[in-house]
Amino acid sequence: MTLLNGKTALIFGVANERSIAWGVAKTFHENGATLGLSYAGEALERRVKPLAASIGCSFVESCDVTNDEQIALVAERAKEAFGQIDILVHSVAFANRDELGGPYYNTSRQGFHMAMDISVYSFTALARAFQPLLRPGGALVTMTYYGAQKVSPHYNVMGVAKAALEASVRYLAYDFGTQGVRVNAISAGPIRTLAAAGVGGFKTMYRKYPEIAPLHQNVTIEDVGNAALFLCSDLSARTTGDVLFVDSGYNILGITEQVE
Repeated sequence: MTLLNGKTALIFGVANERSIAWGVAKTFHENGATLGLSYAGEALERRVKPLAASIGCSFVESCDVTNDEQIALVAERAKEAFGQIDILVHSVAFANRDELGGPYYNTSRQGFHMAMDISVYSFTALARAFQPLLRPGGALVTMTYYGAQKVSPHYNVMGVAKAALEASVRYLAYDFGTQGVRVNAISAGPIRTLAAAGVGGFKTMYRKYPEIAPLHQNVTIEDVGNAALFLCSDLSARTTGDVLFVDSGYNILGITEQVE
């Protein structure tokens, strides 16, 4: 039995074969979902379209999530292609590389606005645009990180953005509850994605993570895909407004140094 038979899912934020969104797409495909994929701009088209073809996905759309007209256009095309949808996955985040190193207080006003617009408001904008298309029993999922709740050195403005994103999840969950649609977030441990490469000190953190996390294992895009499968299937029919940690237990630690 596959958990998403008969369900249609749109996934925003596919960049390449190492992106979290692609891990979700693969898992959804394996579990019977009809898929639509979206990517950010022409530069990624040559990477994303072959991935879509490999899983038989014909709905592949570019979308600048800072542009309401583009979002509305993708929603209209989704309506034409699918009628209604069951699942929307938001795996979109961005901050200038200059904002992801050194002290947080050096964050520029422009950099702050950009990070909040792309990483936070885009989820709300997508939720608003696709609200009329969502079937009861549907689900929205976004991607967050523990830097939203505790300080993660160099994560800086992205930590603040993820905190706002998690608050958005709760407010959207309240709003969509009357429609029978659930809204949740996945907080994954460090994964070697295109986005993560811009965070100062990421390589060192990634290397040391298995030494510290209780399960002593790094997290994969497949792990996140499985968590998204749970949150978007009927197995989580009464779960909404939550943050599901997929981080090998790192978030439970009070001390992150190895203790003999």
